[in-house]
Amino acid sequence: MIKMVNESRVQLGVCYYPEQWPETLWDDDMRRMKQLNFQYIRIGEFAWSIFEPEEGVFQFELFDKVCDLAAQHGLQVIMGTPTATPPAWLTYKYPEVLNASKEGVSYYHGQRRHYNYSSKIYRDKCATITMKLAEHYKNHEAVVGWQIDNELNCETNVFYAEADHSAFREWLQTKYGTLDKLNDAWGAVFWNQTYSDWQQVHLIRPTPSDSPNPHQALDEKRFISDNTISFAKLQADILRREAPNQWVTTNGLFGHLDNHKLTDDLLDFYSYDSYPQFSSISQEAGDQPLRDRRVSLNLSVVRSISPNFCIMEQQSGPGGWVNRMEMPSPKPGQMRLWTYQSIAHGADMVLYFRWRTAIAGTEIYWHGINDYHNRPNRRVREVEQIGQELMELGLGERIAGKIYKSKVAMVRDYANDWDGELDRWYGPLIWKSEMAWFKTLQYQHIPMDYVFLDSKLNIAELSSYEVLIYPHGAVMTIKTAALLRQYVEQGGKLVLGARTGYKDEYGKVRMEEMPGPVADLCGIIVEDFTLIAGTEKPAYIEWSGDELIAEGFNDILQVDSDTVEVIANYKDKYYAGKPVLTRNRVGQGEVYYYGAAYNELVARKLLDSLSLESPISEWCELPQSVELAIRSNDEGKVIFLLNYAAEAVQLKFKKKVFDQITGRDLEHDVELEAYGVIVILQ
Repeated sequence: MIKMVNESRVQLGVCYYPEQWPETLWDDDMRRMKQLNFQYIRIGEFAWSIFEPEEGVFQFELFDKVCDLAAQHGLQVIMGTPTATPPAWLTYKYPEVLNASKEGVSYYHGQRRHYNYSSKIYRDKCATITMKLAEHYKNHEAVVGWQIDNELNCETNVFYAEADHSAFREWLQTKYGTLDKLNDAWGAVFWNQTYSDWQQVHLIRPTPSDSPNPHQALDEKRFISDNTISFAKLQADILRREAPNQWVTTNGLFGHLDNHKLTDDLLDFYSYDSYPQFSSISQEAGDQPLRDRRVSLNLSVVRSISPNFCIMEQQSGPGGWVNRMEMPSPKPGQMRLWTYQSIAHGADMVLYFRWRTAIAGTEIYWHGINDYHNRPNRRVREVEQIGQELMELGLGERIAGKIYKSKVAMVRDYANDWDGELDRWYGPLIWKSEMAWFKTLQYQHIPMDYVFLDSKLNIAELSSYEVLIYPHGAVMTIKTAALLRQYVEQGGKLVLGARTGYKDEYGKVRMEEMPGPVADLCGIIVEDFTLIAGTEKPAYIEWSGDELIAEGFNDILQVDSDTVEVIANYKDKYYAGKPVLTRNRVGQGEVYYYGAAYNELVARKLLDSLSLESPISEWCELPQSVELAIRSNDEGKVIFLLNYAAEAVQLKFKKKVFDQITGRDLEHDVELEAYGVIVILQ
């Protein structure tokens, strides 16, 4: 496969919809794009009815003009396959291509992503339009790459059309071979759900209490992921064959999709759509909410998929749909901050959404760089500043290709993400603990990675981290347990939490003492447990003179090895005096087991035991509002300091360093403006 789109410079671009604007605007639009130092435009992903206005009739005149004009202006084109929005003639003539609700009610034409991936007719039509586009644009001088579809599994990530039920049966037959094995994996003997014919098997359908078989539900999500990848592969294979000199990507980070497998199998690199204002308007629990800084967590997940990636849509204005404004306008400096946030985490290409705010349709309130009036505004000026810094100051060349660096990683896997959607006994704990750890590490200026457990993960990759945090790995395979043991024995520090290890790969509970396959590694067993919810209040814990609370779930621990050290005990309830936090030394490393969901106070206190500190603590002190990110390779480091506060903050430098953006030396007390950015080379 082709490597990252550009290994020599971080580059900018914009999403452009020429079909929505008079042709008289195109030339001026592209002239101004070049003035802003843009190199790329993304086009075509919602234009199927323009490419194929009626079945079997293809026309390319409009986009030929656009591509030719882009070439004249020195812009490169990313062409989208238009399969996220099938044309009305297609859904009218072939209604079986439409998706359906769990109740079997068909969706209709009128928004987007209203189709299903399983329809043979839809796959055939998608293959045809992809083939025609690839044949036509494979040699165009401006077209450098392809985006498959748009935001796979956005809007909806469940599929219940008749074609999906049939495809699910085929998927199960391939996976299990026989109904006996399926019945065993699903525990179908319970409540007399045993199947005697494959035609009896379906995706989840409505039940009296809306409580589906949990093992069926887990397999449903695995099927949806595989089916989505199969749909994308249909297009990727055509593009690889017909246009081998152009790269292939797709965008988004949505549910019920193994984006790691998708990228490894099909793509040259992964693309993400970054909208920090979604986080700003969310009701995040706890003090000091991360708001737009929370996108750094999403970007950390993206890095685990593709260390260097593309931002296919970077928010550039306020957002809203149809009849409502949902987000305030980015404040002066925020769009620049968000751009550097993406770059700091590994983006080597950033395209803004969108060039001009739409004047019609669902996204009339989803603003772009240019307002409706198409005259210069402060967002245009801010993008111009970013382009000057990256291109004219040469920052883009110094950053590109370098990899985000961290000594600590959060461990995740799709099995627990998907099983935890249904299982409320541990699913909500995952997000609570991950957010607590992420906020704690962010505010202590300790960069963090994500590591996803899959068949390719090896000990060499894990051993590059000093600390692994795997808060609630309820679904735990024997292979994963063995890998974690190897990591610890070689000197790693492993942090676990409540509900670890009690389920197998099918989501069935093991008939053994928890935490199952890692019980020996932890040196403890869970002798009792209780959910903390409703009127049940969290237990207090005693930890070196501090009184904290154990939230979400309480595993009551029993020491099972003389190598275990009890760090904290429960202080009240019927399990007062019982261990809640333990440390077991195994080989050259150590394992921590905490019998609850993590909160920020617990995570902060545990940092001291883990000997984690900021990698720049010896020469710089940062306020909490400033994020630290580091990208590096053999040629050196690029250090990013990003201020998310709406006011100026004070930084303290213990040695002199040089800010590449302002061209000034930084020493002693330095003020960083609201939403300001500092870039330091080492």
